[in-house]
Amino acid sequence: KNIILKSLFFFGLLALVTSCEEKEIVELNPNANSVVTLSDNAVVLLGENASEDAVTVSWTEPDFGYDAAATYNVLINFTGQGVTDAQKFIAGAEFSKTLSVGELNAKLLALGVEPEAETVIDVIVETILSNYKHLYSEPVQMTVTAFATSLDLSTEWGVVGDATPGGWEATATTPIKDIPFWTTGVDGIYVAYGTVKDGSVKFRTNNEWTLNYGDNGGDGTLDEGGDNIAITAGTYKFTINLNTLTYAIEPYSWGLVGSFNDWNAPDHKLTYNPYADDWKAVISFPEDASVKFRKNESWAENYGDNGADGTLDGDGDNIEVPAGHYVVTFNPVEQTYAFESMDVWGLVGSATPNGWDGPDTKFLPDFGNNDGMYYINGITLVEGEIKIRQNDAWALNYGDGGMQGDLYLLSSDNAGNIPVSAGIYNIELNLSVTPPTLGIYPWQ
Repeated sequence: KNIILKSLFFFGLLALVTSCEEKEIVELNPNANSVVTLSDNAVVLLGENASEDAVTVSWTEPDFGYDAAATYNVLINFTGQGVTDAQKFIAGAEFSKTLSVGELNAKLLALGVEPEAETVIDVIVETILSNYKHLYSEPVQMTVTAFATSLDLSTEWGVVGDATPGGWEATATTPIKDIPFWTTGVDGIYVAYGTVKDGSVKFRTNNEWTLNYGDNGGDGTLDEGGDNIAITAGTYKFTINLNTLTYAIEPYSWGLVGSFNDWNAPDHKLTYNPYADDWKAVISFPEDASVKFRKNESWAENYGDNGADGTLDGDGDNIEVPAGHYVVTFNPVEQTYAFESMDVWGLVGSATPNGWDGPDTKFLPDFGNNDGMYYINGITLVEGEIKIRQNDAWALNYGDGGMQGDLYLLSSDNAGNIPVSAGIYNIELNLSVTPPTLGIYPWQ
């Protein structure tokens, strides 16, 4: 019996030693990295060539010292700024990425490159081995000239107050700032569009109190440092005339109404887009829909389309839209509209207006230079939980992946729900970073 036990111990020890000898120890080659080349080191981008190729970025496969399933991104940034705040193009497992004029221009503008000005940028290839191991190539310089794609109607003026989302304490650095005013084409006359609570407002510059106007007599005249202006909850157009020092506040909204909501209010609201001086919305129709546009949820001013030609007609025929997910563009000045089919992102959960079954509350893409940013402003949530998903379906969804400061890091790997308290919120979804982030900012 003793001999048998000793034999078993010997063979067990032999197997353990053999197993240890067969285990391969893998180490990353410390010199592993890519060498980057460009098909062109100087490009001038033109709007009329948006769909054409601008440049191809190529790189060598790094010698990792072992077989690695790496993926790659192409990063661009101002020269010498490294990878922090760089703009990203996803390349997958390929060793080259061809950038079109349009997509390169969009990323350059998002980076902050001045249009029509020659700018030198760094091109860097990021190698991703795991969530914790990223390699970065040596930068290669490229000279670029971007083109402007949007209007700049911005002003230094805004609407502030306890009725506004940012409250009296809004500043240039708080997540929610003053409701912005936009130029109108007439010097000194500016307009703002926004939804407010019961309370009061004033008008000021640069999210500061250095120069501000109220109304001492409640007579529509602007008084520097004057009294607060009382307002009731609603959606308004604010107009200030700095030439005559007068102002006006009027109920003002554009919305979609139709078979999807039984032709009754509340309409699906559109949001002013200052980058093109038009109005935008994101909406999903699970079934074919008949719709019209109308002002202030009233039939006094409404638009259809008599010829189904994309031209608005006052009191016109219903607009027939197939089932699908859309970005809607409405331009009452040019009398045009469009429904553009696209993948859409929405907020779903027990805290949202339609619960876990949807339809989800849709995020509106940033139509300026912040590619990958999406917004929901003024959503009322009850105490509960939320997640983010695409196209009202669960095939692609994001949940709680932890916190980084006041941002939720989002994960698509069976992540948990995100808890929220009851309140009115502005919500920002950033899909341009890895991992994506979610900012949830309560109205003040």
